[in-house]
Amino acid sequence: MLFVIHCIDKPGMEAARAAAIDGHVAYLATRPIKVVMSGPLTSDDGARVVGSFFIVDAADRNAVEGFQAADPLYRAGIWATVDVRAFSKRVDNRD
Repeated sequence: MLFVIHCIDKPGMEAARAAAIDGHVAYLATRPIKVVMSGPLTSDDGARVVGSFFIVDAADRNAVEGFQAADPLYRAGIWATVDVRAFSKRVDNRD
């Protein structure tokens, strides 16, 4: 089942995010869950990271919440909000 994880950073977390990002990348490399797509959310001009976005394939919400709770960005207190939603893919126009 697909889920979207939408995370918005707390204001002023640039230095904390930079300090935690290597751990976050290493954590994702362990493939704790199937990540279909992920990346940083940015300001409209792309100059600033303002959050994180994931589409994951998991058995259930508990698996997604466990994945998210173990993420170094979450553990470092970077995110002000984390929204997890089930997702039903209808269109995929990627090349």
